[in-house]
This record gives sequence, C-alpha cells and structure tokens, in this order.
Amino acid sequence: MKKVISIVSALVLCLAVFAGCGAKEVKLSEVMNKLNSEFSLSLKALESADDLNKYYSINTADVKQFAAEIDPNNNAPVEIVLVEATNADAAGKIETALTNRYKSIYSQYSSYTPEKLSMVKDCKVTKDGNFVTMIVADKAPEMLEAFYKFIK
Repeated sequence: MKKVISIVSALVLCLAVFAGCGAKEVKLSEVMNKLNSEFSLSLKALESADDLNKYYSINTADVKQFAAEIDPNNNAPVEIVLVEATNADAAGKIETALTNRYKSIYSQYSSYTPEKLSMVKDCKVTKDGNFVTMIVADKAPEMLEAFYKFIK
C-alpha cells in the first residue's frame, strides 16, 4: 500500500511540474505592435520603466515588462499602457496608479473636451492576473479584446 501511495504521489508531483511548462509567454512589445498596426496608431512610446514612474507613479521594481504609448501633442490624452507586474501585490499597486491616472484623464476630458467624454467612458483600467492595462483611445474596447487574445 505504501508503494502505491508513493507512486501516485510521484506522478502527481510530475504532473504539477509539467503543468507550469504550458504557461503562455506574452511579449507586451509584440502586443503593442499588433495594436499599432490593427488600429493605425501613431503614438510616442515610453522607453523605460523610469518613464512609467514619471508619468504614472509606478514603482519600477513592480514591473516585469511593459509597453506604453502616449500622444504628447494632444490636448485630450490618448494613452495605452500594458504592464506585466512582478507579482499579485505589485499588480494591485499598478492598478491603483493607473486608476488614478484614468481619473485625471476623465477630469481633463470633462473640462476641456466634453464632446469626447463618451469615448473616455468606454475606456477603463483592467487587471487580469499580473497583467494590468489602461487604454484611453478610440476603439478601446476592441483594443482590450485584442490584448486578451494575446494573454489568454
């Protein structure tokens, strides 16, 4: 009986080890390239995690990888931020930082570009596991759907 339990335990451990091998690797730079080509975007890329800290108050230690683009020449901001956090706690912090930025953008649109406010209302900050996004742009729901195709 002990041999059977030992063998079953060993098999379960082997399956657990191999279950992690199927995890999907996502390169957020590739996702951003796809969004740019599909939605004809021409935004300025943020180059480093320090830029995330500068624009969004995101701690660079919380970021595993990211792709972010903004339109710095527009009175009404267009911003796409895709972040993979280092862990669940970091993802929560990043979600809070991006939510604060989203609220600021919403307020800015309300004051200066009210005719586009309905577009901002269709936008949102999302968190799925360690992935956090903020997409503020025309066709944001479609962009978010394209993003989910990459991470699912």
